[in-house]
Amino acid sequence: MAAHLSSGRVNLTALREAGRRELREFLDKCAGSKAIVWDEYLTGPFGLIAQYSLLKEHEVEKMFTLKPGRLPQADVRNIIFFVRPRLELMDIITDNVRREDRGRSPQRDFHILFVPRRSLLCEQWLKEQGVLGSFIHREQYSLDLIPFDGDLLSMESESTFKECYLESDQTSLYHAAKGLMTLQALYGTIPQIFGKGECARHVANMMIRMKREFPGSQNSIFPVFDTLLLLDRNVDLLTPLATQLTYEGLIDEIYGIQNTYVKLPPEKFAPKKQGEGGKDLPTEPKKLQLNSAEELYAEIRDKNFNAVGSVLSKKAKIISAAFEERHHAKTVGEIKQFVSQLPHMQAARSSLANHTSIAELIKDITTSEDFFDNLTVEQEFMSGIDTDKVNNYIEDCIAQKHSLIKILRLVCLQSVCNNGLKQKVLDHYKREILQTYGYEHILTLNNLEKAGLLKLQTGGRNNYPTIRKTLRLWMDDVNEQNPNDISYVYSGYAPLSVRLAQLLARPGWRSIEEVLKMLPGPHFEERQQLPTGLQKKRQHGENRVTLVFFLGGVTYAEIAALRFLSQMEDGGTEYVIATTKLINGTTWIKSLMEKLEPAPF
Repeated sequence: MAAHLSSGRVNLTALREAGRRELREFLDKCAGSKAIVWDEYLTGPFGLIAQYSLLKEHEVEKMFTLKPGRLPQADVRNIIFFVRPRLELMDIITDNVRREDRGRSPQRDFHILFVPRRSLLCEQWLKEQGVLGSFIHREQYSLDLIPFDGDLLSMESESTFKECYLESDQTSLYHAAKGLMTLQALYGTIPQIFGKGECARHVANMMIRMKREFPGSQNSIFPVFDTLLLLDRNVDLLTPLATQLTYEGLIDEIYGIQNTYVKLPPEKFAPKKQGEGGKDLPTEPKKLQLNSAEELYAEIRDKNFNAVGSVLSKKAKIISAAFEERHHAKTVGEIKQFVSQLPHMQAARSSLANHTSIAELIKDITTSEDFFDNLTVEQEFMSGIDTDKVNNYIEDCIAQKHSLIKILRLVCLQSVCNNGLKQKVLDHYKREILQTYGYEHILTLNNLEKAGLLKLQTGGRNNYPTIRKTLRLWMDDVNEQNPNDISYVYSGYAPLSVRLAQLLARPGWRSIEEVLKMLPGPHFEERQQLPTGLQKKRQHGENRVTLVFFLGGVTYAEIAALRFLSQMEDGGTEYVIATTKLINGTTWIKSLMEKLEPAPF
């Protein structure tokens, strides 16, 4: 089931197994039949740790979504609430418990499992509502880093960026540090820590303190990771705002990938039967899981979308030829061999059909005039053209009332590429946005300013051109089919965050000291002492393993760029990626928006 987790350089199945073990131990504490009441946000991340079959083995008979009112009927002994520590959820639980107690026999036992941490505030709230005593077990389940793929871990904490940069709440940084301590307990102490940014500094400090406070956590496991690189999202605000141009990045931009699953319009996936015309088309969205367990997807996910078509047509020819082989099978042995390969061939054919359909859906969008115009403006900004004046395309989009998120992404991109906008330009954009989309969005604009995405240019100097040239962030001669540089993931723009990782590996950050000072937050290096006998002696030709942790979110295009660096012949470094959340420009801006209802007039 989880073979794809062990396919990379670091076997992440051990992390998943640790999560499953902790879950089993908790379920076994609640003896007898059980029903789980889920905080809906947790069902996706939990699905990556444990399937329903595991819960069933431990007497979980029913599962419900947490909602106000009476709990559904279930003939079980235990009701377990799996929830994030949020006060609004405590209100719903209080309502559930109160309605339950009134007229029931035999009594059911209540338990609560906080994910990822118990909260005194929530328990105090339940106490004030008079229901805390109803819970027999009140525990926490530390779902810190969830393995998504053989080289990818995520905390799926959707509000980390907002909490850190707008609310000065560092709870999720503590969870990140705890997650890293869990990793070190399983995979050995990471000898070198590098970081850039305020949040990175906090996480490194917490890790060092935790190690000091729990000396027993020093384990005698041979270190799997050589280096940990902690990167703040606000060191590189530009990358998530741009439209990703890899296959996986575009699927996420257009349809949104949630916990490795994507929901797609069903029309393209209807089985084509002769003579039936268009009747009985499915109406339910087509749900597909996307990870490297699927051979074809692993091959095309990180390619620039323009290079995907040729791979799919090559694959189609190979599969057709393989099926033709059946006509040449004469002897019993040959027929037997063909039959044994059949399941694999059928799976490959169905996978090809799915990805051909997805590619068609994406192509309909990427060949549209609007997509092209939007991309042209983005690329002009990133290469430094006309970033200091009001942009005609943005004005036209506002006049035609295009989606507000699209407008905000473009305006923020222009601001970041110009190191802030002139007062006149900034005021003009704000006025246009508020008059067109409503004055309730003034709080969202305020949030974007606080986060540094939209700002006034002060001091009159724009550092971006210097940063762009020194780090080679813009490449004119990009090769999308057979790339030789990470800039292929945005067809010209090399993600700043990944360039920092690349330069850290070779020749080292000392070579870019001046540029690092221009980027926000401190940069630092820490060494963690290894117990004697565990120092790594690298074999000739053996690659280093670096864990890159993005605090505040990472995009699929950045992941693709790091995978590209891992596969480079002379790279010498393999990357594993960890993050607080998998994001794209839309979900990122959305997380910073204030949901204010316009006043009813």
